[in-house]
Amino acid sequence: MMPPPVEERRFVSFDGTEIAYQAVGQGRTILLCNGLGGSWEAWSHQIQYFRDRYRLLSWDYRGLYGSSLPADPDAMAIVDHARDGLHLLRHERADRAAIVGWSMGVQVGLEMFRAAPEQVASLAMLNGLPGRPWDYVFNFSLVGRLLPPFLRGLRSMPGTIEAVVRQVTRLPDPGEWVKRIGLAARTLDEQVVAELVAKLRMVDMDALIRLLEQMGEHDGWDLLPLIDLPALIIAGSRDVFTPRSAAERMARRTRGSEIMLLPGATHYAALEYPEMVNLRLEKFFRERGYEALPAGAG
Repeated sequence: MMPPPVEERRFVSFDGTEIAYQAVGQGRTILLCNGLGGSWEAWSHQIQYFRDRYRLLSWDYRGLYGSSLPADPDAMAIVDHARDGLHLLRHERADRAAIVGWSMGVQVGLEMFRAAPEQVASLAMLNGLPGRPWDYVFNFSLVGRLLPPFLRGLRSMPGTIEAVVRQVTRLPDPGEWVKRIGLAARTLDEQVVAELVAKLRMVDMDALIRLLEQMGEHDGWDLLPLIDLPALIIAGSRDVFTPRSAAERMARRTRGSEIMLLPGATHYAALEYPEMVNLRLEKFFRERGYEALPAGAG
């Protein structure tokens, strides 16, 4: 499947950072919050499915792809990305949006809820955690203690990292390699994966490592009991980055939440089982009062 066309636009965020974003469709707004290092192409199936009934917005996180680095190198925290998301909604004159976050985008969406709950119509959280995600990788908390010093070491040799990434992104059939090592299901959309991997060559590795650090330090677990709006959690039974046990813990802490566990799905459920994910999101929107408006209703 080829990624659907989107309109590329730009806006200036709260601290003067120029942010690149994508827009497509009309109707009620769905805001797509990317995973770390991901771009709007990761949502290709969702954009294709919903674009004739909703307005879909996405953006490149500051420092990645088309978005500029902030003047302040420390302004790369999850809360800064959340503020960018809220500024995007204001820039597009969207009073409210259904937030759909994948991986790190779950953390970003939750911080948007913390900052401006009146602008969040609902939260759909795909293959992500509210915070400190490294503590849950492989259900092995030691990763959370070992990874931060490892990342600090990586930042001291960005040239080496960039050279490695360039070589890895030139591998033929990257989707097939991900499947072979067991990190994705056989149903993974290899064409979209190839697009995503090719775009990684554009990424500033220092910015990406900073984001990894900020992602690991952020903690939004305290927000779950405060959520008083529709919430949907989607997890994969084979997701080593967001294990099923962690997703179930999220559901227990979020009053009135719904959870969908996809057998065989990994961290890339939206690219492995897009029909199931899309139908579940559609049902969630419809039953929780965010159904598509009739044509011409605005």
